[in-house]
Amino acid sequence: MDGKGAWRDNVFVERLWRTIKYEEVNLHSYASVPEARAGISRYIGFYNSRQPHSSLDGRTPDQAYFNPPMPQTAAA
Repeated sequence: MDGKGAWRDNVFVERLWRTIKYEEVNLHSYASVPEARAGISRYIGFYNSRQPHSSLDGRTPDQAYFNPPMPQTAAA
């Protein structure tokens, strides 16, 4: 497939939901929808602000997004 509807369009979101499912939803038995929303919201906060990611050189997504590395200038 190429263009609109390609598998590459959703691969990152699908991977995120897979992680949420395995690391949060499957480990907890929620009694209600509001409880599930609160648990998933808490996990997403953890995922973005406290969990380091190997693909981001050990930084959290918040650190990578809000503190991008400064571009290096070429020496003359």
